[in-house]
Amino acid sequence: MISDAHEGIKAAVSKVLTSGWQRCRVHFMRNVLAHATKSGRRVVSAFIATAFAQDDAEAARGQWRKVADQLRPKTPKLAALMDEAEADVLAYMAFPAAHRTKLHSTNPIERLNGEIKRRTEVVGIVPNEDAITRLIGAILLEANDEWSVQRSRYMTLETMAPLSDDPLVSLPVAAT
Repeated sequence: MISDAHEGIKAAVSKVLTSGWQRCRVHFMRNVLAHATKSGRRVVSAFIATAFAQDDAEAARGQWRKVADQLRPKTPKLAALMDEAEADVLAYMAFPAAHRTKLHSTNPIERLNGEIKRRTEVVGIVPNEDAITRLIGAILLEANDEWSVQRSRYMTLETMAPLSDDPLVSLPVAAT
């Protein structure tokens, strides 16, 4: 299955960052629709979307289970895919509702990774690990600056403050 390829990364993320793994909802839907018949894709998509429309994580998981169970008799592979991916696809539901629209897709981080790859390939050979750390750090700082001014697109420090015990996060933007 698709997630088997990421088991090592998932384990490292869990251990080092004490964080969960999230699977992009958009990419998951692409995988799911490959298991549905052409005529059934719209129905399957609408069924699964009902789980994403729930108000909280518990309701989303409950709806996800109902949808998987309804699909199981006719499309057991699709239901099995849903069973396997439930925790990863619904991981974003653990966050406050205001952040969910920003987290349900991994496209922003994929774009950032693409930019890092593009900019490091231009350099070619890097003399040492410190140099690559400085280069990637500069790219990340630049991305942070861009994300900071795009309030409607990404999470702001103000919306993140309630999620952190870190006193720096609770400081006003001008103070950091």
